[in-house]
Amino acid sequence: MRLILERRLERSRTAELLVPVVSIVLALLFSGVLLWIFGANPLETYVAMAKGAFGERYTFSETLVKAIPLMLTGLSVGIAFRMLFWNIGAEGQLIWGAIAATWVALFLPQRLGGLPDWAFLPTMAVAAFAMGALWGLIPGALKALLGVNEIITTLMLNYVALLWMQFLYTGPWKDPKGFGFPGTAQFPEAAWLPRLPWDLGRVHYGLVLAVVAAIFIWVVLRYTKWGLEIRVIGANPVAARYAGMDIARNILLVMCISGGVAGLAGFSQVAGVAHRLQNGIAVGDGFTAIIVAWLAKLNPWGILLVSLLLAGLSTGGDQLQITMGLPAAVAGVLQGSILFFVLGADVFTRYRLRVIRPQPPAHLRPVQAAKTPEPAN
Repeated sequence: MRLILERRLERSRTAELLVPVVSIVLALLFSGVLLWIFGANPLETYVAMAKGAFGERYTFSETLVKAIPLMLTGLSVGIAFRMLFWNIGAEGQLIWGAIAATWVALFLPQRLGGLPDWAFLPTMAVAAFAMGALWGLIPGALKALLGVNEIITTLMLNYVALLWMQFLYTGPWKDPKGFGFPGTAQFPEAAWLPRLPWDLGRVHYGLVLAVVAAIFIWVVLRYTKWGLEIRVIGANPVAARYAGMDIARNILLVMCISGGVAGLAGFSQVAGVAHRLQNGIAVGDGFTAIIVAWLAKLNPWGILLVSLLLAGLSTGGDQLQITMGLPAAVAGVLQGSILFFVLGADVFTRYRLRVIRPQPPAHLRPVQAAKTPEPAN
């Protein structure tokens, strides 16, 4: 007897809606068993996490702050995944966006003899997008022109970017008045992203930037010819090639947008939160974005929602450490469980499990009696 996975010809709409819900419930049950083994009440833990992430105005605002880079990096990898380009490099693209924004805020005015206050933020955003796009174009060009595996190149370039950032804020860009702490000088206030006017703590206009990026990507994918080409290449590259679509050109364009949006995540972090380049800018949001994109099934609106939920897990995990004495890693365990169950269950919406039973040898098969033909009337 053999078990094989066979692709379904049609996918049930009901199953696509129910599978994620059932998967999350199973993930909560699985994580609950782990919590119980370690002596924690699962229900109390989940209630404490929910209150710690969304229960008060302050905690909700901190959840939103953590969600902003996840939204932008999730949108970044989501559009690349649509075309089956596995961009694992959003973390590095975020870092270069932060570096570019920092250079504009601290060093460009010196070169130009000054910069008007209104020009700081637009110039920083453009520079961050451009550097993120350039960093994304490197693996894109290697894939399009030489066929180099993009998973390896995007992943390794993350560490190149991280080491460059550490070199800059501990070396030539280090604040001479920083009492030895690694980090650049603080940005001028004109280079700070303003906070939203709704009494939401540290929540800044990076949230608006993420929503605008989601609208742009949704419109491109749904209503433009280029979006159609992206979807067709992702669904069937061979058919796209026979239809005359330029796959290499589309790879370069998609990686330009993907890297640029991740660069904007770096801009939002240094301009909206830290107001300087320092340790803690790159905390793995570009890697978590992969989870975000897959859980949202690459839907831009779903990416915004899933980013908020995963940011809530992170904020709630911090509260568990404070209020219940549990390790903050509980949130990471829950994230991993949700991803495992959702992706595992998603396999069965695309494929069905088929049992193939071996046929007995011919000499062991039962002999069927030949049917006697009925006499004609």
